Amino acid sequence: MPIPEDVTGEEIDKDVRQELQSLPKTLAEDVAKNLVMVARLIDEDPEGAYGYSRVALRLASRVAAVREAAGFAAYANQKYSEALAEFRAARRMTGSVDLWPVMADCERGLGRPEKALDMAGAPEVHKLDKAGQVEMRLVAAGARRDMEQLDAAIVTLQSPELASNSVQPWTARLRYAYADALLAAGRESEAREWFAKAVEADRDGSTDASDRLAELDGVEFVDALDEDAAESGPAEDKDDGQD
Repeated sequence: MPIPEDVTGEEIDKDVRQELQSLPKTLAEDVAKNLVMVARLIDEDPEGAYGYSRVALRLASRVAAVREAAGFAAYANQKYSEALAEFRAARRMTGSVDLWPVMADCERGLGRPEKALDMAGAPEVHKLDKAGQVEMRLVAAGARRDMEQLDAAIVTLQSPELASNSVQPWTARLRYAYADALLAAGRESEAREWFAKAVEADRDGSTDASDRLAELDGVEFVDALDEDAAESGPAEDKDDGQD
């Protein structure tokens, strides 16, 4: 797959670059460039990111960072079985538990919420950092919702992190998930309160909490182009039917 001229491979994280030092220099550069493309495209063009991840995987399947990138690219394309296999491979190589929450979410994607809940109660969760533990809580709540256990999902999300007034990288998503669960349970006034709190914490627009809040308040958004077209009405025949 083509690599843009502005991609040098130097853009990757220093820890990943260090991993690639086990490869011949030219090969390491090629792998690095493909990993840069995965990171660049994964949000806007997940299919493209997946293609670059497959190239990197073909070149260096024994590098944990490559397996992890391939896992996230597959995950972004809802290829959950493939993603889970790559995450497991990366975990075997590194011994790290960092991928535990996303592995559990793959189980959800495969229609196995019970397995995700088992993973949420495993000893590995205690080895996660705070961000990882919050992510695991989100996955567990999602699994409860998959099983139509709305009240249990709400209780799962109730935590010191949710109650805290400080804004952390996970705060907006946690508040949003709580608001969404409340709304699904028919607790609209509480849901509105928590969507508003999610908006306050969502500094980078990672959720659509503001839109959800507007919906609850009865606000309708109209596309400006559509509105202009409606106001102008149908085009008039300037010739008045005469050629």
